[in-house]
Amino acid sequence: MSTDGRAAAAGPDTTASADEPGSPAAGRAIVGAWLRDNADDLIGWRRHLHTNPELSRTEFATTEFVESWLVKAGLEPRKLPTGTGLLCDIGPAGPRIALRADMDALPLQEYTGLPFASTVPGVSHACGHDAHTAILLGVASALAEVPGLPVGVRLVFQHAEEVMPGGAIDMVAAGAMEGVSRTFALHCDPRLEAGRVGVRVGAITSAADTVELVLDSPGGHTSRPHLTSDLVYAIGTVITGLPGLLSRRIDPRTSTVMVWGAVSAGKAPNAIPQTGMLTGTVRTGDHATWSLLEPTVREIVDGLLAPTGVRYQLNYKRGVPPVVNDEHATRMFEDAIRAIGPDALADTPQSGGGEDFSWYLEQVPGAMARLGVWSGHGDQLDLHQPTFDLDERALAVGVRVLTNLVLNAS
Repeated sequence: MSTDGRAAAAGPDTTASADEPGSPAAGRAIVGAWLRDNADDLIGWRRHLHTNPELSRTEFATTEFVESWLVKAGLEPRKLPTGTGLLCDIGPAGPRIALRADMDALPLQEYTGLPFASTVPGVSHACGHDAHTAILLGVASALAEVPGLPVGVRLVFQHAEEVMPGGAIDMVAAGAMEGVSRTFALHCDPRLEAGRVGVRVGAITSAADTVELVLDSPGGHTSRPHLTSDLVYAIGTVITGLPGLLSRRIDPRTSTVMVWGAVSAGKAPNAIPQTGMLTGTVRTGDHATWSLLEPTVREIVDGLLAPTGVRYQLNYKRGVPPVVNDEHATRMFEDAIRAIGPDALADTPQSGGGEDFSWYLEQVPGAMARLGVWSGHGDQLDLHQPTFDLDERALAVGVRVLTNLVLNAS
């Protein structure tokens, strides 16, 4: 599905002719020239990162790679104390626009057969973070050549997005949002064709929490369930009861959903087991509802299990809040997207997935947009699949969108 060469990196180009120096049009012309002259670098960065993926909180080589190219562009990146992830400021002092890319890979074996496929067994960039990082490197390198930026920019190269509660918390603690007025991010979307970028006002992702329920009982013979506590029956009650009752307790307009992912109990058909476990996720697109979920889940589970006599321990792990796009920041994204072509802007639905970009939005307003990476033909391979790949023409589109955000700022 990937494409090769300079045409792939150039992407759609509807840049207006430059007028006076320092204008948005002049800046776009410089960015366009950078993309034409450095197409091979942009694709090469993505492929290098794809070949050499690193798991969350171990992105040491990735961080070194990013840092080296930022230094080559004449910039001064600064690493986090943890050793992975870094920040880099460009342009004038004062309130800055932050642009974020995540860098970590997934614990997933790749089966794409690409010549630049992962060389790390059991690890791959199946979520497009290699593209996110390459795009932000392109943004940094292109903006470094634009004189007189209208606003300061903070580049946020973030580690550990794929693990809860996410590396964004570390970035915030390291001061990533200090002096920032708004923050933005792109995320690959295989449902959109390359050249298109989707936005929406309000929730674009969901809060994602994990529920782990450990149960135990004396156990016994299946011929005498009345003499013990039937653990499997209790598990079945919770499996159906908790999602069902949540759907009656929580406003359905909040897009709240509870789904079990794993269940285990017993081995013999004629023995009531002593232990069992359930694990699943609870997701919601509403920030206020997110704060209500844990006490509601605990109340429901207690009510369901009390009559069974089975003992239990409920481990409720809060994940990330929903990404809720600020209206003004979303309009800024829309303007930046329209500037690359009349058909570039697309709508996008809310996702049930979680994204730790939401932690930045707890500090400052901002927005996330969906970057189309489908080639327009063949299967639309989903994120987190071992066969996921992307159309590399999307890289230049991402660079144009993010640089336009900066150049259009006033």
